[in-house]
Amino acid sequence: MAKRPETIETTLLALELLRRIPRGRKTTAKELHEQLLHAGIERDLRTIQRHLEMLCTHFDIECDLRSRPYGYRWLEGSKGVSLPMLTPQESLILAMAEAHLKPILPSRLIRSMTGFFTQAHRNLHDSATGRLEAEWPDKVRVVATSQPLLPPPIAEGIFESVSEALYLNRWLKITYRNASGKESENSVMPLGLAQQGPRLYLVCRFEGYNNERSLALNRILAASISTFTFVRPAEFNLKKYDDDGRFGFGEGHQVYLTFEIDRTAGFHLIESPLSLDQTHREIGNQRLEFSATVVDSAMLKWFLAAFGEAVSNVQRQPVVEGNATE
Repeated sequence: MAKRPETIETTLLALELLRRIPRGRKTTAKELHEQLLHAGIERDLRTIQRHLEMLCTHFDIECDLRSRPYGYRWLEGSKGVSLPMLTPQESLILAMAEAHLKPILPSRLIRSMTGFFTQAHRNLHDSATGRLEAEWPDKVRVVATSQPLLPPPIAEGIFESVSEALYLNRWLKITYRNASGKESENSVMPLGLAQQGPRLYLVCRFEGYNNERSLALNRILAASISTFTFVRPAEFNLKKYDDDGRFGFGEGHQVYLTFEIDRTAGFHLIESPLSLDQTHREIGNQRLEFSATVVDSAMLKWFLAAFGEAVSNVQRQPVVEGNATE
């Protein structure tokens, strides 16, 4: 009896390649190799090339041999194979996920999904059955709550290195320029990534310290991933870090805030309160008084200052052990 090939692994690899070979454009063996690596499928490049040669023989896949690297794609009009295809609804979700989550997803995950994103866009634009789904992105919009700003440029390769180190729990060596223009080289423990408006921030611990800091990615001049891993601190929680107002330049100290505001300027706070315990009362026909427990921060000060003379009688009382006042 002839020796059976590595049937299950060979079949799975072939299926993964078939799903990632695009229509309407060409891809290379190297690109497919990288996609598989980022998806956790480790095969050497030569193995990928051999499988592509086999697939071209048995399926309607074209190999462009006119120049190197060779390009592969499904032939126009080919029905492909009977693999689960993305529905119009799944294509819509994937396309919107790529648009809105790409800035905060690991680069390796985005690269491993390239073939699926391509298929999703193709389904939405070429399929008559997905017409309504294709219209949806033009019907919804995430809008700014303040003056829109353009994102600051991030040096090439910085996001990739930061997200990879964060994903793998590895120390990161960076060159950082602070707001004053001073440059320094440090080893940091990446703990979280946050998008605040147009800016991206890395939450990290500097080597030798136990407190967290937020670093703007656009101020990182160079970044390289260390081979050393770390154990993620059990006491750190990114949600709590945010709830404590750290992205608003606060230190987690809560205050019981009271202020008066012109009714026209402050009416939206009745609909979108500052906190769950917020209360308000009418002061005549033109003024409102609000009370709420909030985190004291620079962002809170900027928020109140933005109302100008419409706000008055601002009072803050420190919150002690859950009590609204001392």
